[in-house]
Amino acid sequence: MDRRSFIKSSTASAISLGVGFSLFNNEVIASNTYFGNPWIKIHQDNSITLTNSRTEMGQDVYTSISLLIAEELDCSLDAIRIEAAPFDPTNHGNAMLGGLQLTGASTSVAGSWGSMRKVGATVRTMLVSAAAKKWNVAVSSCSTNNGYVMSGAKRARYGELVDLLRQEPIPKDPALKNPADFKYIGKDIPRLDGQAKVDGTAIFGADVRVEDMSTAVLMRWPVVPPNIHGGMAVKAVDKVISYDADQARKLPGVLGVYRIDEGIAIVARDYHIAQQARKLVKITWDLGDTSGLKDTETIMRRLKDAAAVKPGVVLRTQGDVKKATSAATSAHTATYELPFLTHANLEPLNCSARIANGELHIWGPMQNPHLAHTVGVSISGLPPEKVFVHVTFIGGGLGRKAEIDFVQEAVAIAKASGKGIRLMWSREDDTKHGAYRSAAYVQMEGALDAKGGMTALRVKLTSPSVISRALPPFIQNGVDPFMVDGLHNLNYDVPNYEAEALIHEVGVRAGAYRSVGYSVNTYAIESFIDELALAAKVDPVAFRLTHLNGQPRAQAVLKLAAEKANWNGPQKPDRFLGVAQFSGYGSFIAVVAEISLDGTEPKVHKLVAAVDVGRVIRPTQLEGQIEGAMVLGIAGAMLNRVTFKDGVVQEGNFDTYKMLRFRDTPPVEVHIVNNDNPPGGAGELGLPPVAPAIANALARATGSRLRTLPFLDV
Repeated sequence: MDRRSFIKSSTASAISLGVGFSLFNNEVIASNTYFGNPWIKIHQDNSITLTNSRTEMGQDVYTSISLLIAEELDCSLDAIRIEAAPFDPTNHGNAMLGGLQLTGASTSVAGSWGSMRKVGATVRTMLVSAAAKKWNVAVSSCSTNNGYVMSGAKRARYGELVDLLRQEPIPKDPALKNPADFKYIGKDIPRLDGQAKVDGTAIFGADVRVEDMSTAVLMRWPVVPPNIHGGMAVKAVDKVISYDADQARKLPGVLGVYRIDEGIAIVARDYHIAQQARKLVKITWDLGDTSGLKDTETIMRRLKDAAAVKPGVVLRTQGDVKKATSAATSAHTATYELPFLTHANLEPLNCSARIANGELHIWGPMQNPHLAHTVGVSISGLPPEKVFVHVTFIGGGLGRKAEIDFVQEAVAIAKASGKGIRLMWSREDDTKHGAYRSAAYVQMEGALDAKGGMTALRVKLTSPSVISRALPPFIQNGVDPFMVDGLHNLNYDVPNYEAEALIHEVGVRAGAYRSVGYSVNTYAIESFIDELALAAKVDPVAFRLTHLNGQPRAQAVLKLAAEKANWNGPQKPDRFLGVAQFSGYGSFIAVVAEISLDGTEPKVHKLVAAVDVGRVIRPTQLEGQIEGAMVLGIAGAMLNRVTFKDGVVQEGNFDTYKMLRFRDTPPVEVHIVNNDNPPGGAGELGLPPVAPAIANALARATGSRLRTLPFLDV
């Protein structure tokens, strides 16, 4: 189906009952006539349309959230159709992220577990009640199965009961299924979007086509943008000293060249022509003062200097670290450095926009339709009710597509040109103009008693803020809650603990990256825990188990990972194991890395993970999420880094920003601990423990410790 037909069909009236869930009232709502933003619509032909409010970017929320509704509704999966939610934060906001209509922080399933099951159970209860009244039988005599209500020989499709449902009251506390009766949850159900992604009918951002649409590219200020509070796309209007686009305008197929706040935009019939025209535009830029961004070493030195003299905010304190350290048998310190990283999603950024007939329509791969709508209103000058956001499938998000700079640019170009445009970023654009995972400098201190027990631990993180630029209200009392993941909620049992965080900007735009602060802090903490275990002459797994007292789920995954990796058994002579664990997003994971040395360089041969995310919705989905995150974790540990020279990112395509190749990707094992706890997050869980597990294996192999990422000099 082309995009235009899709828009027509998704807004057409239907003979159906609409049922939804109010975020703010925490209750199921219904409409006696069709309305536009329900979670579920039951049609008279017995088909069911589910509205998915979380952006599908490979994590399979289309299936997992649909299963929660279908399980309680007791309908056939074959009857389900799925629509992406329109902008409507009242009904589709993310309660775990401040009510924003935003997909991120591994909240999709965890935030939907109760509400979406309640939606399904509510409708099932109403269907049974309607059927019982129609047949004049007791409700207790009725049952449901695969989209039918039954009582003895009587049988009715859900679609046949739609008109009767309109008269049914909404039950406040519908009975949920006994988990023993689940037929979808916990089973390996095929992806509901799998066929469309295989046959090419799934609509990603670059697939969007509307009438008379042109293609646009944008020439941006080459200097890395600063992490300015409240800023989105870079305002480059005052950075252009002069430009000459005469030759570009003469190129056949070029429809216009426009100077907008964000740079110089070229609009053409297709992407190839636009890129050719781009080469013909001559711009003289005001690069400004880039002395603070002279090179990567200068940037990292600024973080270290700040850490040495500036106090941070104390996030958590217990006991007396200073006193315990003074009384300890041995005290230890270490520092860890992590580079800026870019997201390197398979799908570069893109966005389509059209202003016509007093309306703005935005199409694209957006994790954050909430801010996309806000910026659309701001730039277009149109009333909020005249701005429409259409979310497509995403070819990888990892936090980058929670930014809305690409949306801002597309709307600005559409407004300047008066055309419907599809803005395309090249791979080089995507790499050089990122919202990068923050570089960080982490200082660790620890103390041991005579028996090798950890008596004190202190950590100080110095890093640019993750969220202050995009969402300033999230910063409270000088603390960025996403930056300090893993510090305030450390799961180790240590009597004296202090965590401190210092936001220090270095002039580089930062943003959310898969697992956000956990990707930084888990590396430092789990590496240092291994160093303490070595100093205590205690096995690293045993040391962790001792200090995870009161954390049975963390202990369980650690034991399972060690068992599956044969931690205590014989290893090949040239192989070395390292371990790491952490808990976050309401979930638990432990990873064992197996490496060897090729000269002085490490080679990863295998990763073994044990995970506990509580109730598992789809085992294959969970395995895929952990595997993908772990592979990205290997790349981050071994290869990835963004470097700078005179304020300009030096990497461009995958020849310079190295990614893990198939030939270098080791086997990855995922072992699942299933239980009855509510589902936790999974999408980001697999990344944080990988780098420290590799680091710890490398230290065992060489007898020395590398504390700066990445490990390979690429």
